[in-house]
Amino acid sequence: MADSSEDAGAVVDPDQQIAWIRTPYHAPVFDQSGLEFATTESLLGDEASDIFHGLAVKIHEGGLVAEIAATQIDKVTITGVYTSIPTDQVQSLPPYQEERWYHLGWGGLFRKRPEWEER
Repeated sequence: MADSSEDAGAVVDPDQQIAWIRTPYHAPVFDQSGLEFATTESLLGDEASDIFHGLAVKIHEGGLVAEIAATQIDKVTITGVYTSIPTDQVQSLPPYQEERWYHLGWGGLFRKRPEWEER
């Protein structure tokens, strides 16, 4: 069995992809060109079935909370979420609709995940 002290000195690659369920709370969200345009607010998915539907994000310009479909998310890392959304389409993202997710038992704004901690 490996000594757990070996892990203490391990270097974490900030660009390494992580599972959607580990998306950092209030992580920066980047558009297709790498510009930060929002922060994560809520996971949209079915944790029990491990089905990722997307994210609710707060857009910096205007403060709108919008939905990003999982198909538009290229990569999730410990440092942020990278999307395929072109810069000129950020303001066209659909607004987040809690009732669309709440009745299904998925996601939901302010339903903080246990692993999401303020930093």
